[in-house]
Amino acid sequence: MEDLLQDVLTNHIQWLYLVTVIWTFLEGETFVIIVGALASSGQIEVDLRLFTLCAFLGSFAGDQLAFYIGRFFGPKLLDKRPALKEKSQWAFQMIEKNKTIFILSFRFIYGVRNAAPFALGIARVNPLYYFFLNMIAAMVWAVTFVTGGYLIGKTLEVWIQQYKFYILGGVLLIFAAIYFYSRNKEAALANPEESH
Repeated sequence: MEDLLQDVLTNHIQWLYLVTVIWTFLEGETFVIIVGALASSGQIEVDLRLFTLCAFLGSFAGDQLAFYIGRFFGPKLLDKRPALKEKSQWAFQMIEKNKTIFILSFRFIYGVRNAAPFALGIARVNPLYYFFLNMIAAMVWAVTFVTGGYLIGKTLEVWIQQYKFYILGGVLLIFAAIYFYSRNKEAALANPEESH
């Protein structure tokens, strides 16, 4: 697996940046950390500044879109999905408590990133206010996760040189399992009649 991944990243690196924008538009923490870790080994050449910029752009754009979907269509969507309405109450409470801190931190809270901008749009947060805080938060997120991945890779390189890609693969599988489990659980909550 290490050879295949390294081959793809070495011979098709130009696609990495586009894939990064698309992937982080949807989510992307695990992807960003893994690429950062792989870049730290020196086995693939990644322009970390460009990679960070692409992670920022995808994350920022995805959250902006979700904000406007919430702003223009949110109440109608919540009326059609009572389970989603119930689930989003936590986000509304956080927005009411301190919307600035919530905007700056939601992308760092597992399982909240996709719903939070949607809820912020429904809550009629000022679009310009959200735009600037979202931009700051997305840049902090991109720098934090790319740097974190890079440092994880360096640490693994020092501690367990020859097994780091197996460990990274295992971590990726764990994150993927958690992700799919939470998605299936969300789907079951949204459509309880289908889960019986």
